[in-house]
Amino acid sequence: MRTVHTRDAPEPVGPYSQAIVVDNMVFTSGQIGIEPSTGGLESGVEAQTERCLKNLEAVLKEAGTSIQRVIRCTLYITDISRFKDVNEAYSRFFHVSNAPARVTVGVASLPLGASIEIEAIALLD
Repeated sequence: MRTVHTRDAPEPVGPYSQAIVVDNMVFTSGQIGIEPSTGGLESGVEAQTERCLKNLEAVLKEAGTSIQRVIRCTLYITDISRFKDVNEAYSRFFHVSNAPARVTVGVASLPLGASIEIEAIALLD
């Protein structure tokens, strides 16, 4: 087992790793829509979704894989009525023909006032 850390994704806001690699699998921690260079939260759920996925890309790259190797995502959103907007941004990273398995959960709140948090499981290249 090894931990993953990159400066190209936000620093964890608690006592956890950005990801853990076990055998040929990468388990990421949840990413929220923080821009790593400024530490600021993106505005709006669509922009936050895109930033979450860019942050996941950076973590996965550091782990030795890519977003194309994701086999499952879990999304936590604070406003399920924005599901369509989330899907719009999500589909720019994952196309229906090769999209990973996914769970989407409506939640009351997320850290730092985020609208969405995404975690992933991926295979190593």
